[in-house]
Amino acid sequence: MASIGTEAGGMPQPTGLQQNVIMLQRRAQKLLDDTTPYSTYRWVFTGVALLIFMARVLTVHKWYIVTYALGIYLLNLFLAFLQPKFDPALEALENEEDKEGPGLPTRADDEFRPFIRRLPEFKFWFAATRAILISIFCSLFEMFDIPVFWPILLVYFLVLFSITMKRQIRHMVKYKYVPWNFGKKKYAGGAAPKDSR
Repeated sequence: MASIGTEAGGMPQPTGLQQNVIMLQRRAQKLLDDTTPYSTYRWVFTGVALLIFMARVLTVHKWYIVTYALGIYLLNLFLAFLQPKFDPALEALENEEDKEGPGLPTRADDEFRPFIRRLPEFKFWFAATRAILISIFCSLFEMFDIPVFWPILLVYFLVLFSITMKRQIRHMVKYKYVPWNFGKKKYAGGAAPKDSR
């Protein structure tokens, strides 16, 4: 006979609160799954949320440290979005026999390997949107308004951004990869070629 609160197999049965949490998690996941194909609308929503946060910071002249933390986090996400999953710089250090997984071709005689991002677009969007919404939430409370001299934070962020982007662009040029689709040749899919016998 099973005891109260357990199923016949001995596994604990979720309580009412746990069932509600599971149901909310499933609904949130369903909503995220439904928005996956609409990347333009997702990014427009994120841009509007960022504009709302920036307008709030600029009009009230508070929460500069939250803005700085958000900027550093978004820069970190952007760099992970630009980088390949399998870094050719690290692969050059390893032995050719010990390679695991696909990478980018570094020589003309290498085989073509597609660009796989370290951080996929959907995860980049989700993390950025979540960070912006958390920043908006933090701007509702005075305890997150730590007094700082904002011009120093701005200059430091701009210097950090320029150094990291310069290094990333050098890496892209050195290993000859482009992490976006603009300007790339597109091939039209069609019927299989006819047999010419």
